[in-house]
Amino acid sequence: MTRRLPLLPTLLIGLAVALMVGLGFWQLDRRAEKERLLAAYARSATLPPIAFPVGRGIDEGLMFRRATAFCVRPVSWSARAGRNARGEPGWSHIVTCMTGGAEGPGLHADMGWSSAAEAPAEWRGGPVRGVITADRHDMILVADVPVAGLQPSAPPSMDDIPNNHLAYAVQWFLFAAVAVFIYGLALRRRGQPPDGNA
Repeated sequence: MTRRLPLLPTLLIGLAVALMVGLGFWQLDRRAEKERLLAAYARSATLPPIAFPVGRGIDEGLMFRRATAFCVRPVSWSARAGRNARGEPGWSHIVTCMTGGAEGPGLHADMGWSSAAEAPAEWRGGPVRGVITADRHDMILVADVPVAGLQPSAPPSMDDIPNNHLAYAVQWFLFAAVAVFIYGLALRRRGQPPDGNA
């Protein structure tokens, strides 16, 4: 006589497997999106320089684009963990600048790297050229030429952008397969008679 599958455990396993498979396909979709984004970044890096778009928030279409700006007056400095062009860890020095007479601070520029967090020697502003990148809140222009006393910061690199969605997808599919396998073993053991019985 064929045993019926236990309803609740089978339903729960089925839902869990469906969720894991769905997450696997979602990661594959994310992989395709990331590949399109990286291709757009690569194209952006080949385009002619533009004027740095002050006060616009983050525009993904401008990442890795070369740009120029003019710092009318430095307003403040901050130090963030960063690396120099040789890959050594230290501090990147970010300046926030006024960019026009009536405008508020609109330019954030990485003006160089040092091993110390203290702000660099006084810099009164001027032209800045470099490559656009971003932090969580603002676009930042990574200067090609650092201010006096600093070394060039490492330029933005697409190698620093993770694209491990395929590995995550495979991981979710494996989780689903293992869940089905283990549940199958449990059902098989459940269907076997106790030891010593015919």
